[in-house]
Amino acid sequence: MRHIISVLLENEPGALSRVVGLFSARGYNIETLTVAPTEDSTLSRMTVVTSGSDDVIEQITKHLNRLVEVVKVVDLVEGAHIERELMLIKVRAVGKEREEMKRMADIFRGRIIDVTEKSYTVELTGDKSKLDGFIEALDRTAILETVRTGSCGVGRGERILKI
Repeated sequence: MRHIISVLLENEPGALSRVVGLFSARGYNIETLTVAPTEDSTLSRMTVVTSGSDDVIEQITKHLNRLVEVVKVVDLVEGAHIERELMLIKVRAVGKEREEMKRMADIFRGRIIDVTEKSYTVELTGDKSKLDGFIEALDRTAILETVRTGSCGVGRGERILKI
């Protein structure tokens, strides 16, 4: 089962490395990883998407909580949450393809953020399935470059990750 583990940790050198090392040392796979400082510059928020049984996720959570830099750990999948991913995709757009690419971006609620004579760069946000759907809807030969952030998430309503 897919899990989204949100980790609040001290914003200091080596903290990210220790968390990733924990996953690596135990043979756990990280599907996506995002990390950035929070509104408190001494803390960072890391979002790790991984797969595993409930027992495996419980072990990961326990190991994370043992790390000195880790302040708090929450599995967002345990409750209602919002999840988003950002994708920048550069596509070939020449001649009659230009209008088709613009139409595709509009259908998926994407924004064209860069235009050249031969290409468009489209910005899309949404869940994994939406971004995958956009890629599948395109002709593979039209895709020049793809960059994705990985998932980030937040609990819905009153559910917060804060010290």
